[in-house]
Amino acid sequence: MKVAPLIRSLKQDPDFHVTLIHTGQHYDDNMSGQIFRDLEIPPPDHNLEVGSGTHAQQTAEIMKRIEPILRECSPRGVIVVGDVNSTVAGALVAKKIGVEVIHVEAGLRSFDRAMPEEINRIVTDSITDLFLVTEQSGVENLRREGCDPQRIYLVGNLMIDSLQKNLRKARESDVCERIGVKRKNYGLVTLHRPANVDDREAISDILRALATIAEELPLVWPMHPRVKAQIVDSSLSLPANIAVEEPLGYLDFLCLEANSVVVLTDSGGVQEETTALGIECLTIRENTERPVTLEMGTNRLAGTKSSTILAAWKAMHASSRGGICPPLWDGRAAERCHNVLRNYFSAKLKHSP
Repeated sequence: MKVAPLIRSLKQDPDFHVTLIHTGQHYDDNMSGQIFRDLEIPPPDHNLEVGSGTHAQQTAEIMKRIEPILRECSPRGVIVVGDVNSTVAGALVAKKIGVEVIHVEAGLRSFDRAMPEEINRIVTDSITDLFLVTEQSGVENLRREGCDPQRIYLVGNLMIDSLQKNLRKARESDVCERIGVKRKNYGLVTLHRPANVDDREAISDILRALATIAEELPLVWPMHPRVKAQIVDSSLSLPANIAVEEPLGYLDFLCLEANSVVVLTDSGGVQEETTALGIECLTIRENTERPVTLEMGTNRLAGTKSSTILAAWKAMHASSRGGICPPLWDGRAAERCHNVLRNYFSAKLKHSP
């Protein structure tokens, strides 16, 4: 969702040659292949097919497989996106072979180093050459960490570029009818973070809260395969009012999101999308690296305990957040990223031998 608008913009510029590397960190067709098709992303030039594994295994495999490709391509820059293992692995390899690192979504911080994504964000930004930032908190974090202010650019949110471009098409999806829910009469659930789903006690407590909410509002849960396996392995049961679905493509998920009453999630990107859509969001976490969604948007931190989730649910009914779209979340982030990259590398070329 972040790569699609940037690739589209860069490919229109004859001065840029774009090579797309898909690490294969996400490999389920609904979570990877269908998203490529929905977003009209060209087939990747390279697919590393890394698959799953521990954080160390996955990061190491990406590094091993991406290094020969970068050496062969000899790019002027490597653009890494977000905060996953692919992000930090690509940045580390690029930096060690002398290639400029550009980090899209730089500077976001949860200040919780128990989160693997926070480690990825900190490590990546510590070796980044050019910072493309989605919200003002990212700019402030990078400046506080001593990054060169002249390399920090607030460009807006590429996720929202994709959302705005595809929302009309997404609304035409028949996914609600296919899974048997009435529009504006259900809540949407997404959970995937290890702290929430890999611990039996933690997921049990969350399920208790979801069961109570489902008594008032039917819930739809497109379930990550790893989460489904954890629930099965833990011999946990789901209430009848929670409809578990297979992972969805981008357009189907966006349709469900836009037509929901509330989204209960631990996903950073979903916090951003719900704010842009004006949909209530209860984030099942103790913190967020996207504070603008709390300050200006529709997001509430609900914690991870049954009691705190239900308290947030009641607070939502007591007063709607309303919310407004943050600055520069206007569908033109790719254009601004493109301009920053053009100016940055043009200046580099002028001073190169």
